[in-house]
Amino acid sequence: MELDDASRHGFGRMGFGCKHYRRRCRIRAPCCNDVFHCRHCHNESTKDGHELDRHAVESVICLVCDTEQPVAQVCYNCGVCMGEYFCSACKFFDDDVDREHFHCQDCGICRVGGKDNFFHCEKCGSCYSVSLRDKHCCIENSMKNNCPICYEYLFDSLRETSVLRCGHTMHLQCFHEMLKHDKFSCPICSMPIFDMDKFLRALDAEIEANMLHIDYMGKGWIVCNDCRDTTQVYARVAGHKCCHCQSHNTCRVAAPASFGHRRPVDHTIPPQEAKAMD
Repeated sequence: MELDDASRHGFGRMGFGCKHYRRRCRIRAPCCNDVFHCRHCHNESTKDGHELDRHAVESVICLVCDTEQPVAQVCYNCGVCMGEYFCSACKFFDDDVDREHFHCQDCGICRVGGKDNFFHCEKCGSCYSVSLRDKHCCIENSMKNNCPICYEYLFDSLRETSVLRCGHTMHLQCFHEMLKHDKFSCPICSMPIFDMDKFLRALDAEIEANMLHIDYMGKGWIVCNDCRDTTQVYARVAGHKCCHCQSHNTCRVAAPASFGHRRPVDHTIPPQEAKAMD
């Protein structure tokens, strides 16, 4: 029985594709002239590591009638729609419209999740959830980097991305894996990923209660990962506290080159010694 135009258009919907996308066509890669279901299939199969430029694709092969043709949404031979969502700029097809695809002109690629749910941050250079509008720390082109955990390029990754308080980004899955290993600071800048105020106050109380503030190792220089200030402090058994913001998120560093043999500033003197000098 011959199909009418509407039936022919929707024939095979969601019945073809790969693990990445549901579509009724394959693409011919202009870089190696081989045929793949999508650019991700191409990138995963190459031995030399070269990647397919989505915008350079010029021809597709209909999976229903096996006709090769210029990029278009509907097969000119059998009339089948090769992708319910189609972007002529990205040469992108997908039958799974529940993913709510949209093309971002500023990013230059298609994204998922619904256009109304995202905005493009000019400085960060990517689309972020509207819940982050005016509520995130901007870092120039922060998404155009590799995930600091798995090293996959973030900008066009298929996996969901998390934006940390400091503005750096990583995969949400990698973020949760990091928490499982009791890592609570950004792997790039070491700033805390949560508000640590209550924890730091509890740590201060424990240090005071157990006399862990007694000096054993003399003085040393630290840099604070929270406020970025560099100060000279007394070394503690329980770590080093920033004199500036009172954070314990610090690390030892060499003395500044300009320090020379100057006398340390007064705020490095422990409270017990300061009282004795009054």
